[in-house]
Amino acid sequence: MFSRIYIDNSATTPVDPRVLDAMLPFLKEDFGNASSIHHFGQRARAAVDKARHQVASALGARPNEIVFTSGGTESNNLAIRGSIQSLREGRGPDRPHIITSAIEHPAVKNVVEDLEKQGIEVTWLPVYENGVVRFDDVENAIRPETSLISIMHANNEIGTIQPVEEIGRLVKELRSSGQKIWFHTDAVQAFGKIPVNVEDIGCDLLSISAHKVYAPKGIGALYVRRGTRLHPQNLGGRQERGIRGGTEAVPSIVAMGAAAEIVEEQLNTESVRLKELRDRFEDGLAERIEDFEMNGDRQSRLPNISNVSFRRIEGEGLLINLDMQGIAVSTGSACSSGSLEPSPVIRAIGRSDELARGAIRFSFGRMNSEDEIDRLLEQLPKSVNALRQLAPRTRNAK
Repeated sequence: MFSRIYIDNSATTPVDPRVLDAMLPFLKEDFGNASSIHHFGQRARAAVDKARHQVASALGARPNEIVFTSGGTESNNLAIRGSIQSLREGRGPDRPHIITSAIEHPAVKNVVEDLEKQGIEVTWLPVYENGVVRFDDVENAIRPETSLISIMHANNEIGTIQPVEEIGRLVKELRSSGQKIWFHTDAVQAFGKIPVNVEDIGCDLLSISAHKVYAPKGIGALYVRRGTRLHPQNLGGRQERGIRGGTEAVPSIVAMGAAAEIVEEQLNTESVRLKELRDRFEDGLAERIEDFEMNGDRQSRLPNISNVSFRRIEGEGLLINLDMQGIAVSTGSACSSGSLEPSPVIRAIGRSDELARGAIRFSFGRMNSEDEIDRLLEQLPKSVNALRQLAPRTRNAK
């Protein structure tokens, strides 16, 4: 029986043993409600405060600018809906205008589409063959009624890094001239792989998720710059300074804090190691397989993602074949799994439907080793060749 290899770390990551050790006491003896004033509650409150400091430190933020949520999706919803509602209530434009991109994660794209149906005006910026939004397109899309720009930090499928620092500087200039406008970036994929500093970016709102950085699912955070007003989306209690009601998930918050601290300590060395694994894979791929295309910019991208379109095969078939050999990969965003349509991200960079359907995302992580990359390189050509040999028979059968 072979050991399984997990190369789908952009979908989720295993929990780091150090993170598990940090959270376990808060599932057992330190079980108090962080809103209670007795000993048990104060132990929980102290743990939440520590985690808030840890997450803030990893982002270059102030602790009181961190709002804990249930994950990246809620953080994005709170940032986008909350800011638009707040701006409309605070003498903002009657019909606010949002600028976003064609390659946003569904947790942004679907929210903006829903607001568009409600009468909010939206500009959907294209990307080009390199998978990067052009800053000039952002600048040219600005209107007097533009209230929010939401551009992801790095794409979840192809790993391309967007010009967020330039956008941050533009928004700051616009606001200094009197325009009520905020900048949100979805940094769920970027956090833990490349430096993510809210002051360098100049964003007002930034979303992250714990399960992408070796902590459990169900916990995330939204950075909210001081002075940025949000209309709460979860009503119920005064938790998180009234921005997000609900009893704090203390064990998960502690886990996220521990994960953020590890990210801050190991980011530079881990980024280099991940890039070496990725390059080892891509170099070996070029030596062993023909007729494929790499998707996205080769330079401006995350160190842990390779997105490859294989001609003459379906990505879903290759995913299943590799899984049968004990290797887990992905055809794209886990939040879009189950869809038979070609990836919108791959199509947005100008690939044909054939290449979009043949796209596979290989995303490397903390637990991967060179030996696993070598095993992947040994099996992948066999799987690709087997599927290509079957393809003509399948077409004839139809």
